[in-house]
Amino acid sequence: MNPFVSHLECSLEGTRVEAGPTYRLSEAGRPLLVRYRLDEVAAAVDRDQVAARDGGFYKWRELLPPGDFDRVPRLGEIDTPLIALDDAGLLTVKDEGRLPTGSFKARGLALAVAMARELGLTRLCMPSNGNAGAALAAYATRAGIRSLVYCPADTPRINIDETRLAGAEVVEVDGYIDDCGKRLAERAAAEGWFDVSTLKEPYRLEGKKTMGIELAMQWGWRLPDAIFYPTGGGTGLIGMWKAFAEMRELGWIEGPLPKMIAVQADGCAPMVRAWEAGENFARRWEHASTIAAGIRVPQAVGDFLILRAVRESGGTAIAVSEGEITRSWISVAREHGTLLCPEGAATHAAWRRLTDSGWLAGDARSVLFNCATGLKYALPDAG
Repeated sequence: MNPFVSHLECSLEGTRVEAGPTYRLSEAGRPLLVRYRLDEVAAAVDRDQVAARDGGFYKWRELLPPGDFDRVPRLGEIDTPLIALDDAGLLTVKDEGRLPTGSFKARGLALAVAMARELGLTRLCMPSNGNAGAALAAYATRAGIRSLVYCPADTPRINIDETRLAGAEVVEVDGYIDDCGKRLAERAAAEGWFDVSTLKEPYRLEGKKTMGIELAMQWGWRLPDAIFYPTGGGTGLIGMWKAFAEMRELGWIEGPLPKMIAVQADGCAPMVRAWEAGENFARRWEHASTIAAGIRVPQAVGDFLILRAVRESGGTAIAVSEGEITRSWISVAREHGTLLCPEGAATHAAWRRLTDSGWLAGDARSVLFNCATGLKYALPDAG
């Protein structure tokens, strides 16, 4: 374990537990958060020297949980690029599709697998809508760990095939990702698999928070006015908000924090419904349906953390239609030569809606997160 790690903390009640043993959720049944001795980190490292290292998200090792970075599984991690969609640079896409396995899931699963190996685990499992399963399979294989993935039967076929090819056992289930999770939990308990589902262990979140650190570095240690994030389980949104708090305490960033905008689809919008009702927890969304498979998550264990980050940032939660997603998908490719995934296209559709309505100023500096390469999906008919 990284010597800068202080303890783990229940995200709901604040109860502390010792860092080191293998954990899943807190005693309250909520996600555990890794806490660091940030004063010691600030005294030990120089921000700009850390930023100059190679290795993509692994460069931020003082703010990540593994203790032995010589043994973390590596697959050629990089800093993902920012692609401007206008001449003034007010609207940019952070293209996470350039990461290993073609999606931002690589960040979280690399750290979950690294910590699993450090803690002596040999069999990892999770439910997945596609990209997370592929990332788990690849990093687990790299680390010499077995992997098991349950996924909805209508998951994009390329994701299922990729996950199998990378070494995981894949079980297809007629149902949604939370149905997969229930089925998987029964098998995991019976056979001794360790579940690395979204926010059900402490370390995937630490990998996903590196999106926020990397973004701050690329913006010269300031931040944009708004971040549009495709929100299913919401690990990245929660992780970035955690990263911003840590960097502010370290003195690494200046200026105001961005508005965090949780983007969902009309056919699966539990966070938007809870946001509009002023609730802290989100009820399960029945009959979920959207072409953006990555955000088809009827119920998220970190719902209250997503809503907390949106509220604290002065952001909002918004759902866009299938037609809006498709139109943005096509228009960004045709006008800017940038192929988004459908979840990334949803963020562009949300940005267009909020700027057109005046909720977001036309000169606001905004970042859209494209969570995966568009080449993993059946492309829309461009006419």
